[in-house]
Amino acid sequence: MDQRATTLPMPPGWPARIRAADAGELTPPVPKPSATVVLLRDPGADVDPGAVTGAGAVTAAGPEAYLLRRRTSMAFAAGMYAYPGGGVDRRDAEAELGWAGPGPRAWAERLGVDPATAQAVVCAAVRETFEEAGVLLAGPDAGSVAEPRDWSAERAALEAHELSFADFLRDHGLLLRSDLLAGWARWITPAFEERRYDTWFFVAALPPGQDAAREVGEADRVAWLTPAEAVRGYEEGRYGMLPPTVTVLRELLPVRSAAEALRAAAGRSLEPVLGRAEVRGERLTVRWPGYDELTIDGTFPAGRTG
Repeated sequence: MDQRATTLPMPPGWPARIRAADAGELTPPVPKPSATVVLLRDPGADVDPGAVTGAGAVTAAGPEAYLLRRRTSMAFAAGMYAYPGGGVDRRDAEAELGWAGPGPRAWAERLGVDPATAQAVVCAAVRETFEEAGVLLAGPDAGSVAEPRDWSAERAALEAHELSFADFLRDHGLLLRSDLLAGWARWITPAFEERRYDTWFFVAALPPGQDAAREVGEADRVAWLTPAEAVRGYEEGRYGMLPPTVTVLRELLPVRSAAEALRAAAGRSLEPVLGRAEVRGERLTVRWPGYDELTIDGTFPAGRTG
């Protein structure tokens, strides 16, 4: 077993829920379909130093990923670094909308779902990148993206669910640029968790001329970090991350540019990754198949709450 597997802490609420699930006393919540986007940029001369709030150094060690630190008041993953993402809006599943790039049927085959669900998942990926990062992967035609402008009112309306993303695109004569996305992974929250998500991870390059938001309502900090910086910060305990977040960053370590990441995504499997727990007396083990470095293993007496 990887040495790090013996040091990973178990979240305080897990032992009781794992035991309840093992005893058949817990009905697992149905995972909610969701999407998240690893937004990447290649460091260059035009990078605004004020937008880098992490380690701060612009390096040639690969692309930088846009990460948000979720506010401690959030119900899920409070205080953790994450990518822009959120739940699927079923209104987008059957909506008529402008589309450029692989269509819903092609995405359905890639994501392993039906075309309507695929359309809603891809819409969620583009919508959340727009809502949370202010980056719009859509444009007036198949070869461009929207010109930068103040979209704050539209982003607020989307976040409040007052506006569907399909309606937003239609109102502004925009085409969703699905060709700017590439599927990277799919993770499902373990069955013993209180909140569960079936999440597709995408990668995308920051479009030329667009800047990512420096302030986000659900986050108290944003950072552009290379995968190496982010993984090192996680291993040193400076950046809290859920298993899928740090795993994707580790998988991006060999990549040298945003374009290379999109090319690499084409050959990746999107089979779901699901963590599973084992109970042996007071010993609890959580494993994610294929990811031994994430294993959490230790003795947790039943009476202990922390």
